[in-house]
Amino acid sequence: MRIGIDLGGTKIEGIVLDKGGVERARRRIPTPATSYEEDVEAIVDLIGELEAKTGERCSVGIAHPGAISPATGLIKNANSTRLNGRPLKVDLERRLGREIRLQNDANCFAVSEASDGAAAGAAIVFGVILGTGVGGGVVIKGRPLTGAQAVAGEWGHNPLPMPADSERPGPDCYCGRRGCIETWLSGPRFQRQFAEHTGRSLRATEIAEAALAGDQEATAHMELYCDRLARALAGIINILDPHAIVLGGGLSKMTQLYARVPELWKRYVFSEPEHIATQLLPPKHGDSSGVRGAAWLWPES
Repeated sequence: MRIGIDLGGTKIEGIVLDKGGVERARRRIPTPATSYEEDVEAIVDLIGELEAKTGERCSVGIAHPGAISPATGLIKNANSTRLNGRPLKVDLERRLGREIRLQNDANCFAVSEASDGAAAGAAIVFGVILGTGVGGGVVIKGRPLTGAQAVAGEWGHNPLPMPADSERPGPDCYCGRRGCIETWLSGPRFQRQFAEHTGRSLRATEIAEAALAGDQEATAHMELYCDRLARALAGIINILDPHAIVLGGGLSKMTQLYARVPELWKRYVFSEPEHIATQLLPPKHGDSSGVRGAAWLWPES
């Protein structure tokens, strides 16, 4: 059986899947608020609890909010900053006495949805996180694509394609650049743009709901959001040509995206507009995709 662990900033979740992908156990604990060393201990203890419930030694995959540097083997780019510069894989393997597999949490989301989720059976899948940030992961024939720098799929820190004059040079991004896709499509930035133009403070999903109810300001901003998302995803299609794109994160609940964005990306994809086969899909497993994808990092078990 497979154990998946999702290491988040506020919680650590663990799951056990059997060979057929059926959940056999689940446990969620708060992420320690003190130190990296306590994070390691909490993960080891959680794995021990899950194995005690199942009565057997399991493979272990872990989703984490960063990347492992191919140059150093250390965690980088994690928004849980105490992980950065740490040998998380080595430390866990030493404590557990076995090989484990680690992947970025967006990659694990994509693996989950490609394995037994919304895009099951699709050869090339791009998993998108639209939430506090904008991330992504690439899965080819069930396996995550990491890349030379371990940043494959990090589309959120590319420039917004085909910007209008009003979109140049774009908002400042925490990465030090301006006009990144994340600065246009993340939940907080979408909400800020709406508030700046309307004087109204609504969450992203509330803007979408207001648009469905006929609110003209909300409708206009949803259309602009859909067009920006269509431009950004058209760039992915032109390079990767995935069979399916699955949306995750809080903004994936905005139902308009699934019909409107594929209609709009016909303007931008380098192919016959009437024959674009890439599907845009909502997630099957929702918030559980990260932890399930971590378990599926061992597909051959």
